[in-house]
Amino acid sequence: MKFLSYTISSSNPTYGNRYTFNIKKISSIENGDIANDSFISTTVHVGTHIDLPFHFFENGQTIEDFPSQFWFFNKPLFIEIKPQNLIIYDEIIKHLNNYNDENYDILIIKTGSCYFRETDQYSLYNYGFSADLYYYLIDKFPKIRVFGFDSISISSFQNRMEGRKAHKTFLNPEKPILLLEDMDLRDISTLNKIIVAPLRIANCDGLPCTVFGE
Repeated sequence: MKFLSYTISSSNPTYGNRYTFNIKKISSIENGDIANDSFISTTVHVGTHIDLPFHFFENGQTIEDFPSQFWFFNKPLFIEIKPQNLIIYDEIIKHLNNYNDENYDILIIKTGSCYFRETDQYSLYNYGFSADLYYYLIDKFPKIRVFGFDSISISSFQNRMEGRKAHKTFLNPEKPILLLEDMDLRDISTLNKIIVAPLRIANCDGLPCTVFGE
């Protein structure tokens, strides 16, 4: 097993670099306290995280609506591409046309963004994905429950209107495909099994995750 998720720290990029993760010691052994204790403040869309339908829909599902077995994936479809534009569609479809197994349960796309995560390009000029990809997936691969990738968001920061459309399309509460954003795919070339372990915070629109891949 390998981690497919990043460790969260104050140096993490966020979408458009609008928010930061902050951690502060409120109790310190070094200062004479009995134990170390820390307080954190953050957006829930930080590091490797899942977008839930409640992110864009008031009646959308939250973590309470998904059973434990939902987060185990035994038939991942992993594709590595070289994007030609900030909004990705054709490059993915070209690959997906070569697969016909309807039992894939999660789609993972490696764009190569993970290799420049420490630069402003990652958070300010990131690759996004076309909303039209959703319709292709539900038609050809109806069992896919999650779409994961190594870009910071399905929404390119340079094309936020298309990004909102993509979010709303994928997270449609009637038949959502959840979004697993900001994955660490640097050492990955194939995947046989994936486990996604989100924080279980009630009534939340997104959640940081630990993700394991075999």
